[in-house]
Amino acid sequence: MQRIFRAFCLAAPPLILGLLVSLSNSEQPGGKTSDQPRKATGIDKRVPWITSKVDGSPEPPNPYQLTPTYPKLTFDEPLELMAVPGRKMWLIAERQGKIYAFDADPAKAEKKLVLDVGHTVYGIAIHPDFQKNGYIYVSHVPLSDKETDGTHISRFTAKDPAALVADPKSEKVILTWKSGGHNGGCLRFGPDGYLYISTGDGSGIADSLETGQNIGDLLGSILRIDVDHADAGKGYRIPADNPFVDRAEARGEVWAYGIRQSWKIAHDPATGVLWAGEVGQDLWESVLRIEKGGNYGWSVSEGTHPFRPERKKGPTPILKPVVEHNHAEFRSITGGYVYHGKKHPDLKDAYIYGDYDTGRVWLLRYDEKEKKVTDHRELAKSTLRIVAWGQDAEGEVYALDFIRGTIYHLEAAPAPTGEQAKFPRKLSETGLFASLKDLKPAAGVIPYSVNSELWSDGAIKERYLALPGDSKIEFETVTYPQPAPGSVPGWRFPDNTVLVKTFSLEMEKGNPASKRRLETRILHVRRVPGTEEVGDQVWNGYTYIWNDDQTDAELADAKGVDRTYTIKEPAGERKQTWHFPSRTECTMCHTVTAKYALGVNTAQMNRDHDYEGGKANQLATFDHLGLFDRKLPATPDKLAKLADYRDTTASLDSRARAYLQANCSHCHRKWGGGNADFQLLFTLPLKDTGTVDIKPAHGAFDLKDPRLLAPGAPERSLLYHRMTRLGLGRMPHIASNVVDEEGIKLIEAWIREMK
Repeated sequence: MQRIFRAFCLAAPPLILGLLVSLSNSEQPGGKTSDQPRKATGIDKRVPWITSKVDGSPEPPNPYQLTPTYPKLTFDEPLELMAVPGRKMWLIAERQGKIYAFDADPAKAEKKLVLDVGHTVYGIAIHPDFQKNGYIYVSHVPLSDKETDGTHISRFTAKDPAALVADPKSEKVILTWKSGGHNGGCLRFGPDGYLYISTGDGSGIADSLETGQNIGDLLGSILRIDVDHADAGKGYRIPADNPFVDRAEARGEVWAYGIRQSWKIAHDPATGVLWAGEVGQDLWESVLRIEKGGNYGWSVSEGTHPFRPERKKGPTPILKPVVEHNHAEFRSITGGYVYHGKKHPDLKDAYIYGDYDTGRVWLLRYDEKEKKVTDHRELAKSTLRIVAWGQDAEGEVYALDFIRGTIYHLEAAPAPTGEQAKFPRKLSETGLFASLKDLKPAAGVIPYSVNSELWSDGAIKERYLALPGDSKIEFETVTYPQPAPGSVPGWRFPDNTVLVKTFSLEMEKGNPASKRRLETRILHVRRVPGTEEVGDQVWNGYTYIWNDDQTDAELADAKGVDRTYTIKEPAGERKQTWHFPSRTECTMCHTVTAKYALGVNTAQMNRDHDYEGGKANQLATFDHLGLFDRKLPATPDKLAKLADYRDTTASLDSRARAYLQANCSHCHRKWGGGNADFQLLFTLPLKDTGTVDIKPAHGAFDLKDPRLLAPGAPERSLLYHRMTRLGLGRMPHIASNVVDEEGIKLIEAWIREMK
């Protein structure tokens, strides 16, 4: 199950808009503040920011939006939504084992417990003859010994199907396989009456078990079994027309293979075609059209791209995906359904699917005669964590949100009213700066700095906060989602707030005069109606790339771009690739779980900043200016404060925890997006982070007896090891192409002294 715990790789850290600070603006190397005189407040009087031109969007509006279908119903970490055959009812499965039923009519919808298996559930399927036999099939992980047969496919029986209550004691185990990083676990009955099962490769990274091309096990496959009949010693029968039943070395259950992690599969009832959303590893998400005996390449390839081409291939040719999305668009695909509803005729016969990490919804149309895609485009953007889709008897499709625990349907987006705002294509057109030559902010735009900076490949950064007019920040009112141990409240920013960060590199190491501006990123928030649970704000990120003359910066393409620069160092010249992020990449880290604005919060902002004429505490300054909706609850010295990991006078533990907070915790927290089941929030005691002396779940990287953190042994600590890598397995695995040598030394020393 990729997303709940990737939920689950995404990983960690990256392109954050608001974390480092220009040395000329705030701090000197080593975390020591400048010698400017200290003042009670850094700015005497607030000046309204009234020059903003940041409005609208540079992209054309999407034709659809996702709207809550059952606003009064919420579920705890739901993973599957399934229509009950023959009844206008839904079943929904929560990750922790509860399965509920509710009426399809929103006016009548009240959840009713059907079954509680008491442990992790990945998927459910309802027998086509449920109204007669009451059979519910569940994929779940009940065993502590997951190395053998940790994943179960079990049948539970509702003795009275009309009552929709199943007895946990009615369980009949049908099939088991090894549990691992990718369990698959999606169950679907096909039009042929057989049960289809996605299994995943059972590993966490790079198909470490090399199961993808191996048809001699059940992993990395789509299985097809007959649950209405059973062979001797089994809970099922292998259909005689399965593709590998006559191969001695093969498992006859295998219908297709070369699968990494097909997160949700579904048949098109009109054509019988089985569609799958295939979660990639490094760069590519795919939609697969599953064929009998099909080989989909993993881990020889990732989609159409070589991955481990030297590995042994399976017995059938590798097939290409129908479409691919690079990680600038999708990060963790969720397969959907072919639309056969009546509400949206323009979607007829289109396969609707989405992405867990970016909240995007796309369609594709595939011509079965021509064997090609005839339509492929984006339908909607959202802030949802789309973990599953459901389809009712009328052919309408519904999206399931993992974090909010709610269900949504597609609805035509309202037509734009009035004249559309012209989105600024140049930085000079944004109204954020009075002068680009010396990067002087416009009146009312406030410079700021943070305690612990995000590593961004050695860049120098300058950042600013722009609040429209006399609007105010709601101090620590963003709490969703809860319960989330260690997660503290965030600030809620007014509509049309803009956060600004300019990145520069020294083209000659150690020579400030060689500093070149590379990009200025902005984050723009729009407040939307609703509550935190359904998403009351949307943050969009945009990148402006500076021209060679350093006179202005132009809006980058939505898909992002890479450029290579030559850096002079004492040892000679080196090439450094700088990644200008896509719009989608920004949403990967600036999430609801991380409270959107990563560096602009109490603990990070509780520090002195060098203002013109003197240094002063930022919280005290903001409080004095009336930027908050209420007075601070205490003086800054009594409020939360994150350590500066560059400050060698601070304790080693506080510095290391601050580094992990700034660079990793926005993903590695509950519901954060990192697929490893541990947390790196500095607010948690180290013993509660799930890291100390814990075996890694996603590969050992050839370390001897590895642990996430092995006290006293950085050479056995995977957290440290992955910081030292580039390419496969690196953390942070996006937004960085250069190893942070100073950060590595800090974490190494911390682990070595750890008791």
